[in-house]
Amino acid sequence: MTEQPKEAARPDSGKVALITGASRGIGYGIAEALVARGDRVCITGRNEEALKEAVERLGPDRAIGFPGKAHDEAHQAAAVDRVMEAFGRVDFLVNNAGTNPVFGPIADLDLNVARKVFETNVISALGFAQLTWRAWQKDHGGAIVNIASVAGVSASPFIGAYGMSKAAMVNLTLQLAHEFAPGVRVNAIAPAVIKTRFAQAIYEGREAEAVAAYPLGRLGVPEDVGGAAAFLTSDQSDWITGQTLVVDGGIFLNAGVH
Repeated sequence: MTEQPKEAARPDSGKVALITGASRGIGYGIAEALVARGDRVCITGRNEEALKEAVERLGPDRAIGFPGKAHDEAHQAAAVDRVMEAFGRVDFLVNNAGTNPVFGPIADLDLNVARKVFETNVISALGFAQLTWRAWQKDHGGAIVNIASVAGVSASPFIGAYGMSKAAMVNLTLQLAHEFAPGVRVNAIAPAVIKTRFAQAIYEGREAEAVAAYPLGRLGVPEDVGGAAAFLTSDQSDWITGQTLVVDGGIFLNAGVH
């Protein structure tokens, strides 16, 4: 009788990450990358069913989900409490939850919409950072990764509120990196267009045209950001803090003199 090969044991890093807005898209891609290297993760999101499905794909032995709205302070506190209850630590925080509910010139921007964008994209990130700092990182160290955008480091026509909020995320990264050093490293990732439902309106029906602007010949995928986040939460980046890593397929190379 031929002996069946044993399934290789999954790696176990002993580390834990809280990733906001991670039932799909970039957040899920980051969760996949961290689980693959052996981390345990808690993912948040607004849709409870989508979270359950994501946890099943990641593996219930490695992932838990916690539904809620990122800008809700009660949700933020309860999510961090849940991570500590389930895993006893929270080494890494990835602030990925975001919204972009408006498309149009900034001259016509509804200020209430702008407030909503900042509440979800920036204030929630600060809230989660404060909570994970107090719960674990202040005494034990760790790393924070904020998901910004190329829209936050350049003009972003027709998504001005989103761009402003992501520019604020870049500066929030600097402020936290300065204040939380030396125990906690804080960096940001600024992706260009990533093929997700969130960004679909930018390339749907014109993907070939959109791709033509990228020297590397394709749009990004969630795994591209997942790899960057895995690096920025690894020992290989131990001397990196306060930086914004642009992950853009080379599109900024086209901004020079032609």
